[in-house]
Amino acid sequence: MPAKPGFAVERAGDETRLNLGGDWTLESGAEMERASDSLIGAAAGARAAVIDLAHVERMDTGRAWLIDRARKILENAGVDSKIANARPVQSTLLEAAHWRDFDPPKPPRAHPFFDMLADVGASVVGAWRDLMHGVGFLGESVVALLRALARPHLFRMTSLVYHLESFGLRSVPIILLINFLVGCIVAQQGIFQLRYFGAETFAVNMIGILILREMGVLLTSIMIAGRSGSAITAELGSMKMREEIDALKVMGLSPMDVLVTPRLLALIVALPMLTFLADMAGIFGGLVVAWGYAGLSPDLFLDRLKTAIGFNTFMVGLIKAPFMALVIGLIGAMEGLAVQGSAESLGRQVTSSVVKSIFMVIVVDGLFAMFFAAIEY
Repeated sequence: MPAKPGFAVERAGDETRLNLGGDWTLESGAEMERASDSLIGAAAGARAAVIDLAHVERMDTGRAWLIDRARKILENAGVDSKIANARPVQSTLLEAAHWRDFDPPKPPRAHPFFDMLADVGASVVGAWRDLMHGVGFLGESVVALLRALARPHLFRMTSLVYHLESFGLRSVPIILLINFLVGCIVAQQGIFQLRYFGAETFAVNMIGILILREMGVLLTSIMIAGRSGSAITAELGSMKMREEIDALKVMGLSPMDVLVTPRLLALIVALPMLTFLADMAGIFGGLVVAWGYAGLSPDLFLDRLKTAIGFNTFMVGLIKAPFMALVIGLIGAMEGLAVQGSAESLGRQVTSSVVKSIFMVIVVDGLFAMFFAAIEY
């Protein structure tokens, strides 16, 4: 059992002698804190104080710090205090753990304008690094895709089918529902506004062109970015945290071939099919509202739709879909492989993946819109 820490007080005139004894170690628990505070109280008001360690049997660094703290507090209170009869090992501990007064660092003077400039500069540099990383990752992905095409017997078809089901088949209900509702809303708003001009039938033109060229593929891509893009990031990030990707490299397998390529191909194949279903759901939603809200029969709606759109209108959305799928897959995989070893990093990268994917999907859609307008397609 450790000897209980304590001290005895001897007073000689204006000098107070504090004779410490027992084990001043962590094993003594909270008693040391109380003993240290009692030291300060016992010597308060004296001209000089001597802390005698002759009878201290054991002492560790933390308790040496408490003793030296008591000495320093007494000095600050105007008491001439010192430590006496310390053995060499105790002197070493006291020197290593002596009390230090730390002045809080002064906060740097900041100017809001320069802080804003610094934030803007950091954002620009970060965006440039992300762009360069993305270009490099795109090159790796293209090489991996070409390698899979050159050696199809090594390609993991089971993984492709699994991800087709995960990204494609399981997304069908929510894709159909969202695009059906959007088709209904577009039709209702179009008919409501065009009714002032007696041109309700032209709402069919707006529904067909807007759904087939823009809304179908854009909404589908955004849904896939939020659903499948985040799933890719979370899966790869979890594997990175558990060092499964490092294990693949040790076994001589390329993570790009095993993990990234099947997911990219699954997205590139699934998104055009989902876009087709989204287009049909959106047009059907517009037909239902036009029939119930404006009294346009299905036959009249379809006749008007055939005159308003052409095959190129239908193909515009399908042409965009594989490129948007490639962007979603690349960003999801890149952010997943950038995860560090903490859950906080995983959450941050998943959020970044969704935000970047949706942003880039809209950018790609805008670029395609300008391209098709330039070639009048």
